[in-house]
Amino acid sequence: QVQLVESGGGLVEAGGSLRLSCVASESIFIDGYTVGWYRQAPGKQREKVASIDSDGIIDLARSVKGRFTISGTSAKSLALQMNSLKPEDTAVYYCNVRTRIHTYWGQGTQVTVSS
Repeated sequence: QVQLVESGGGLVEAGGSLRLSCVASESIFIDGYTVGWYRQAPGKQREKVASIDSDGIIDLARSVKGRFTISGTSAKSLALQMNSLKPEDTAVYYCNVRTRIHTYWGQGTQVTVSS
């Protein structure tokens, strides 16, 4: 079972930046795995923010294109660089790993953007 731990959330003013990190208990950049970030704002459904598949293909939500960047920082870690943050980016951000069989989630880290 893959364990995921996020960090880097916090309170930032609109226009600011944050960098989220996710550290896994084992290698996550493996053939057939897709790794990424999701977020859930109060009263809303969880939505995908960004992902990388095992072919290195990156998928970004339209709402964050040009502002957020996803990257693998080691065999066991993942980052989400968030620039030009907006109040509507406020949410709990979750690290996610999908294998051919299972889906794993971190506990989430709160990001709050003040206007």
